[in-house]
Amino acid sequence: MATQLVISGHKLRIPDEETLVGSWVKSLGIEPERKLFSFNGRVIDRGSFLDLTSKTASNLASSGLLPGDRVLIAGENSLDLVISHVACLRLGLVIVPVNVSYTEAGLAFLIEDSKPRAALVDQEEWHELLNSIDSDLFVSSMAVETRSGPNPDLDLAKPEDPALIAYTSGTTGKPKGAIHTQRSLLAGALSVARAWEWTESDRLLLCLPLFHIHGMGIGLHGTLLVGGSAVLQKGFDKDLVFSEIAENNCSMFFGVPTMYQRLVEDERISQLASLRLCVSGSAPLPADLHQQLKDKGGVDVLERYGTTETMLTISNPYLGERRAGSVGFPLPGVEIQIEEESREVLVRGESVFKGYWSKQKETNDSFNSGWFKTGDIAEVSDDNYVTINGRIKELIITGGLNVYPQEVDEVIQAHPEIAEAAVSGVESQEWGEEVVAWIVMEKGINSINIDEVRKYASQYLASYKIPKRLVIVKELPRNALGKVLRHKLREKE
Repeated sequence: MATQLVISGHKLRIPDEETLVGSWVKSLGIEPERKLFSFNGRVIDRGSFLDLTSKTASNLASSGLLPGDRVLIAGENSLDLVISHVACLRLGLVIVPVNVSYTEAGLAFLIEDSKPRAALVDQEEWHELLNSIDSDLFVSSMAVETRSGPNPDLDLAKPEDPALIAYTSGTTGKPKGAIHTQRSLLAGALSVARAWEWTESDRLLLCLPLFHIHGMGIGLHGTLLVGGSAVLQKGFDKDLVFSEIAENNCSMFFGVPTMYQRLVEDERISQLASLRLCVSGSAPLPADLHQQLKDKGGVDVLERYGTTETMLTISNPYLGERRAGSVGFPLPGVEIQIEEESREVLVRGESVFKGYWSKQKETNDSFNSGWFKTGDIAEVSDDNYVTINGRIKELIITGGLNVYPQEVDEVIQAHPEIAEAAVSGVESQEWGEEVVAWIVMEKGINSINIDEVRKYASQYLASYKIPKRLVIVKELPRNALGKVLRHKLREKE
């Protein structure tokens, strides 16, 4: 059997009966007049928020919903969405967050798979569509209509009760619904709060989508857990980011590399220096962008790593070196294991999900003796910094040799005339697969010669890793959080 490297984070102690919603109610019950959220000029304090979530939960119960029922929630970031989200969890419902860009086919799949009793959606055009997919579905806007009925008991969920079914991005095959419990969501938010020294005095600028673990499970849940505050934005708008940071005395910003690239190109970038913490995740932060943010913005961005199934598991230190290109060390309560031969990252800890909804075989296949197999590939330095190098399924095997796409991406896009790059394996009779690069040129530059790229790359890469062909495109296909969809590169070739 192959040997493994195991690295553990600090201990994370959570009382046996503690739940996510129980922790929120405790933290928000103190100083009820204290500001909690602001959005588009509307401000809500802790006490008002708890009251509104209680009333919304009562309305949902009056509509016939019972603890354990699944509820789709879809909409752009708003206070109404946050209130509905928390109300559902306080009532013991199981939330199925939905990307607002889903097609009819995607919605039909989610409804067939998760079998929800209700859907709370902002998009009016979805109401009729959802009922055409399932005529028994209770469909409402975020502002649920009041119906007569007794007030329900709230905050009675147990630690192991399901709270969330978060669907994977589905870059290969159908999406799978990862089941998170009250306990796993609590552990995920608490470990980050401890590691990043997040307190009630912090104010987070939150423009990440709330259908995703990064924005919802960390940004929103963490704010409620520590009793801090957040400035919500409908989506990313760099002008709003700069103005809201200044007007609201924000102390934290969570983003993805695409957002940071837009910010660093703006002359106001030095305003980020007023923040105590900027975090990047969901896709690799290029080392040169990390340095630009230091030089121009005066901010040392903290990069971290996680998955839908595990929440955040690895993070650069809040105090200590935030190493460019690395994601750092395991978070409190997390253990990671690196397989020697495959270099796959395995994760164990309380924040790990409990299985895929209605997919026992896929659940069994995803675990090895209690360790979740992430499918991500990593290296560990002598001082235990972890660097993610790509995914096993994205591995290119050319002439019998392994090529990790992310390594090649980083080298090619460091070329001064290339803005972005992503490589993928394309079937080849001679090589099995050959490395092909899709590139986006810098502004004002229209093309580049393959020989020039190969010559540049040869300074840093072994010959078998260097692309044999180039495809110049206007943009790379990405998901909502900026992660490159390599399978779509294959489709375009």
